[in-house]
Amino acid sequence: MTATRPLSLVTGASAGIGMAFARALAARGHDLVLVARREDRLRALADELRRTHGSSCEVIAADLADPAAPESLCRELSSRGLQVDWLINNAGYGLPGTLVANPWQAHADFIQVMMTAPTELAWRLLPGMRRRGHGRIVNVASLAGFVPGTAGHTLYAASKAYLIKLSQSLALENRDAGVHVSALCPGFTRSEFHDVTGTRQKMNAMPGFMWLTAEEVAREGIEAVERGAVVHVPGRVNRAIKAIAESLPDRLALWLSHRQSGRYRNHHD
Repeated sequence: MTATRPLSLVTGASAGIGMAFARALAARGHDLVLVARREDRLRALADELRRTHGSSCEVIAADLADPAAPESLCRELSSRGLQVDWLINNAGYGLPGTLVANPWQAHADFIQVMMTAPTELAWRLLPGMRRRGHGRIVNVASLAGFVPGTAGHTLYAASKAYLIKLSQSLALENRDAGVHVSALCPGFTRSEFHDVTGTRQKMNAMPGFMWLTAEEVAREGIEAVERGAVVHVPGRVNRAIKAIAESLPDRLALWLSHRQSGRYRNHHD
């Protein structure tokens, strides 16, 4: 890694929004640390970014569901002499089903990946950013963090609301140190997410104007954190949905959310 090039760590870089972030940052002249479980995909992406943009790319396979993973990851960074300038906390997934339909370990793993790991990575990497007087953290949240929760995917909206509030606090705590923190809150995004949750067929029935590409989301996320936007919702339709949801009385918002959720979620007992 060269001293003149920013170094960005992207979690969940093997697909979707994480991969789009890696490509967009490489195009901006960044070197990369690519983190995900699927090492073969990371290595293929690293080869692509080296060829296309001349980026130096480090690959670290890690399962962030392991409570020891964030510390181990940062220890590996230190052993390789790497100082992270940008942290993209993107790793995530959906866990279909009501709270009691899944074993507790499934929920514990979800909370670890979606909430604990990004918080710990920020905690471990922020001191270096503050010492150097510059840093960027993007926590990939969701439009779901603003609208009422629905039956099924019980913890998903809750975890995204947490990331939004965490980002707001971190932004206030670190703004005088030259570190920008932003919550990126996309709506429907074309990626593998819905294949994993088993909702692809329902998603295909959604109108095209509801969707953004992963590339559009990543581009807006980079632009938002650079200009110091603490919370950013990409796409005009998504911003309209957020505004409507926040203006409605809670009872009406819950009723509408319940009525609409069946269009894009599988409910499990």
